[in-house]
Amino acid sequence: MLMNTYSLFPRWEFTIAAYLYNNDNDPTTNDGYSTSLYAKYMFYENQKQTGGAAVKVGTGMRPGTLDAEFRVKDAFKTFWMNTPVTIPFLSNTVSLDVMPGASLTVDYGANKTTGWAFTYSTRLAWYPIGPKISAVGEVFGSAGETGAIPEYKAGLRWEPSQYAVFAITYGQEFAGNKGAGFEFGIMLFTPPFACFGRCKPKRIP
Repeated sequence: MLMNTYSLFPRWEFTIAAYLYNNDNDPTTNDGYSTSLYAKYMFYENQKQTGGAAVKVGTGMRPGTLDAEFRVKDAFKTFWMNTPVTIPFLSNTVSLDVMPGASLTVDYGANKTTGWAFTYSTRLAWYPIGPKISAVGEVFGSAGETGAIPEYKAGLRWEPSQYAVFAITYGQEFAGNKGAGFEFGIMLFTPPFACFGRCKPKRIP
């Protein structure tokens, strides 16, 4: 997966993502790809910047939320929206994310019908020794005409600064074998630049 996010306006984010599939575990081949484009608007954030709520709208689904038979090249065939909400607990040592939503897929299946699904994602993060290291678990999937087998993902995340996040995880389907398996991910963030108006650095809680 490769993802680029641009925060061009206050409270707005625009993301372009690409996913490459490899179902046979052969690193010299691939089983297709898909892309996702979406916009996110944060309409609430708490004072400590540890919780909030937003709305996301886009096209192209993330892996695990669309039937594996139809997920390849589904951008501009599947359109979706969801509402991510982050709730901190226990003096910010535990963070719960819930993200209910819905999707619509056109020209779905052999009969080229329009398929609907309810999408969901729930993630729990525990920060046992401070804000830089966390144990994270996630469950996600979809239910409906274009539903997919629910998947889980769990691992460790390290955030050495506000500009970098490193994670190692393992993910799999609850009743299948087309999950992501072991993954190592890196997210890098730049300081604000090319702002409309004055750039304001993000405040560290």
